[in-house]
Amino acid sequence: MEENLGLRERKKMATRMALHEAAIRLAAERGADNVTIDAITEAAGVSRRTFTNYFANKEEVFYYRDAYRMKRLCESIRRQPSDDPWTVLTTAATELLDEASAETDMSWVTERRRLYQDPNHLAHQIAAYTAIERELAAEIAERFGGADAELRGRVFAAAFMTALRTSVQFWIDHPETSLPETFRKVATLVSVSR
Repeated sequence: MEENLGLRERKKMATRMALHEAAIRLAAERGADNVTIDAITEAAGVSRRTFTNYFANKEEVFYYRDAYRMKRLCESIRRQPSDDPWTVLTTAATELLDEASAETDMSWVTERRRLYQDPNHLAHQIAAYTAIERELAAEIAERFGGADAELRGRVFAAAFMTALRTSVQFWIDHPETSLPETFRKVATLVSVSR
């Protein structure tokens, strides 16, 4: 996907990722509440103005990678052929998780675990997942059509996001496991119970 971006967009993405990685690293060292925007910008080697050009607050920078991957997930879902919505969702997620798993540094998992365990960040995590769930629900509702398409889209998106969240949380707690394989197991469990 990045290969389709121009140089300017790749540079912007690299800056966002550098800020994100600096924020996660500092949060792991100091605790998320003890990380300031100034500390993040210093660690990333950019100005505070650059930070504010890309992020509204430090919570947003902590979850940039999640938001980026979820955006890519939505794009992948849009490219999937019309099929059973559950198959569309799980196929797109599996592709993305396989790719992400290949590039994940285990130190990132350790740093991420600390951030996920911080109760002060729970509201932002929930808000981020809720926003993407709404987007997925709308995408799935379009595929259903009919009188109850919106409701069915919401149910499928909620079930999918629960499966994805459960898989990620399990993997963060058990980094020796495979995230894509964990997701496949969870998706199968949810599929059987549908």
